[in-house]
Amino acid sequence: MNHYLDDTQKSKRLYERAKHVFPAGVAYFVRHMEPYPFYTVKAKGSKLVDVDGNEYIDFWMGHFALILGHSPPTIMKQVKRQIEKGTHYGTCHELEITLAEQAAKMVPSAEMVRFTNSGTEAVMYTIRLARSYTKREKIAKLEGGWHGGYDALHVAVKPPLNLAQSSGLTEGAMKDTVVLPFNDINRVEKAMRREKFAAVVVEPVLGAGGCIPAEKEFLKALRELCSENGALLVFDEVITGFRLATGGAQQFFNVLPDLTVLGKILGGGFPVGAITGPREIMEFMDPLLYERPKFSFHGGTFCANPVTMTAGLAMLRALENGEIISRLNRRGDKMRQELADVFERRSLSVQVVGVGSLFHTHFTDEEIKDVHAVFRADREKLRQYHMYLTANGVFLLTAKMGALSAAHNEQDVDKLLSETENFTKELRRCY
Repeated sequence: MNHYLDDTQKSKRLYERAKHVFPAGVAYFVRHMEPYPFYTVKAKGSKLVDVDGNEYIDFWMGHFALILGHSPPTIMKQVKRQIEKGTHYGTCHELEITLAEQAAKMVPSAEMVRFTNSGTEAVMYTIRLARSYTKREKIAKLEGGWHGGYDALHVAVKPPLNLAQSSGLTEGAMKDTVVLPFNDINRVEKAMRREKFAAVVVEPVLGAGGCIPAEKEFLKALRELCSENGALLVFDEVITGFRLATGGAQQFFNVLPDLTVLGKILGGGFPVGAITGPREIMEFMDPLLYERPKFSFHGGTFCANPVTMTAGLAMLRALENGEIISRLNRRGDKMRQELADVFERRSLSVQVVGVGSLFHTHFTDEEIKDVHAVFRADREKLRQYHMYLTANGVFLLTAKMGALSAAHNEQDVDKLLSETENFTKELRRCY
């Protein structure tokens, strides 16, 4: 810790300024870290550089949005060209059509697309669409699932699950939300026999819930139950979209949802979200077909912004043949095993979880299958581990999962492994 304090004095001063204008001193609390965050001035490839000149290997990668790394030339070239033509038209343009066509081509369940400016927006409009289509009000979500800040789904993210995740959430906003257990199909089935849902929303890999993949059989059974129940199955693929496979988790697990929420990678490094699904459902957002109050409103000033569309198109075309994703998945499998081996050599009880290019560590000997197991693990050791890594030039946002990008090389992974080894030595000395 002293090493971090000594090397980040300019960041410390910036944080003191930030506390006067931002609650908690940050623009988004997920970026907060003790004793204060470092402040980035430059990002390229797999590296961040802070205001004090310190370099970090970045495994947070813009909240997992930057699968090609920071400022990839293939995207930057196209973005610079587009900026010369205009940053925001406020009118229709060909780029929005081309990116929608590309997304529909890659995502198995997508026939039509609508763009938003964030994953939270996309989730909000998706739930409205599901209710419009099914004529039902109740929705279900899975324990530990993070679906942005939308009130109706901002529940049961972290234990204790019955404690509100935020103030300002009214009983009316949440009264039609039912929480279901993750990776426990028997209990899910019992709940779905009792209720008629408009939609069941699930992250195929829990993000904030600990980087836990859904069991394939769980997703298959959930698909069947939704069909029997008349509920729409919604995959929140804001993290997994275009990462686990070219067609996302639905291709990876071979389970097709009715609606898919996309974000992060889709924007090529710029703000984005999207709703995709079959024409029959998506056309409920068409007021030319469905008059008020039957149609489902969607819109926004910056929806389908041309700079975002340009970056997103360059990103998807780079990923389309699947070679980058397959390479990252293989590297992720190998790296998770190597991390597990480091902890095992020191006889430390640590579960290294994840799938594809996503990874997380939990300090426990318990199998990690749901968010309850995640929060029974030693969160303080996890915080110490990530703080140690940061102080030694390896960045994973404190107590959060990590992601590989195409910009990471073997030396970057070796640095993560060696600093993890150094941390285990210190940990054994302290305990």
